[in-house]
Amino acid sequence: MLLLSLVVILLQLGRGCCGLPFYNGFYYDHVMNDKGNGNGNGEVHFNGVKLVVETPEDAIFTYRGANITLPCHYRYEPKLETPRKIRIKWSKLREDNTKERDVLVAIGPKHRSFGEFRGRVHLRQQGEQEASLVISDLRLQDYGKYRCEVIDGLEDESGIVELELRGECPVSSPVQWSHGRYRLNFHEAKKACEDQDSVIASFEQLFKAWEEGLHWCNAGWLLDGTVQYPITLPRDPCGGKRVAPGIRSYGERHKNLHYFDVFCFSSAPKGKVYYLVHPEKLTLEEAKQACQDDGAEIAKVGQLYAAWKFFSLDRCDAGWLADGSIRYPIAFPRPNCGPPEPGVRSFGFPDKGKFGVYCYKLS
Repeated sequence: MLLLSLVVILLQLGRGCCGLPFYNGFYYDHVMNDKGNGNGNGEVHFNGVKLVVETPEDAIFTYRGANITLPCHYRYEPKLETPRKIRIKWSKLREDNTKERDVLVAIGPKHRSFGEFRGRVHLRQQGEQEASLVISDLRLQDYGKYRCEVIDGLEDESGIVELELRGECPVSSPVQWSHGRYRLNFHEAKKACEDQDSVIASFEQLFKAWEEGLHWCNAGWLLDGTVQYPITLPRDPCGGKRVAPGIRSYGERHKNLHYFDVFCFSSAPKGKVYYLVHPEKLTLEEAKQACQDDGAEIAKVGQLYAAWKFFSLDRCDAGWLADGSIRYPIAFPRPNCGPPEPGVRSFGFPDKGKFGVYCYKLS
């Protein structure tokens, strides 16, 4: 009997709504609420309009430090004769699908920006129905998906813009090598990347690096809280000899209780990384001081990788980095400079010894 009553109610609701236009989740019932336009002859003209928000389907690519515009336009179908008061809201979608972060809210010429975007974002409204977002001095953390939402009091509609940074996704986990394998929980992993002028990588960034040949047989944290690793040459200790190349996954892990390495992402640096020509080899502390004396600072792992990737930094001299590791970048492989593939060579974390040093100086 209860089921029958429910069916009857639904049918009644269906008959009540029948014939009314449906746009974007809203019914416009100007007939039933006497807000339609009559012509004096008992006829009523329906005035429902549809709000459409347009954003690009393809991702927007840029570099760290750049200024970038995320396009967003809106229109009405049919076109309005009298403009409506519009509220525009931009937000950033989190990688782990938790609550969105507010970026900017605007009504007319007034706008307010939030958090790390404060002072770096504004609207570009060159056209009558434009709501594009301009981001200045782009940071590594700015990559991801953004929502452009247009609200006019009757409707709200939105579109998504994806922003990607061109960068390198190296393994950059200083704690891993200096204190052993699998020593980072998720929060420590994020900090380890930040300490090396990088951010923890997303799955998409790791996948792209794998497509470009990245092979790493240690599982590492990604931004979404999963633990994965890229394999291009399968073998028994690395995901199985009889399994195809790809990204191996341990799935989502507890961010406090589980410990792994980490994959970091770095984009083009703002400054210059260079090998300091010095008359003597140096200890780590001497290396830091030598860079300071040259008006620079000792380079970080992410900065060295980015310089190798974007500017083809090539030097067959091992040098200190800020994390206490010894590395050198090879863009053009040659005899006596390591393996035949381009890459950043590592000598690990020596307790003692004297080497050269790589410095970083802002442009």
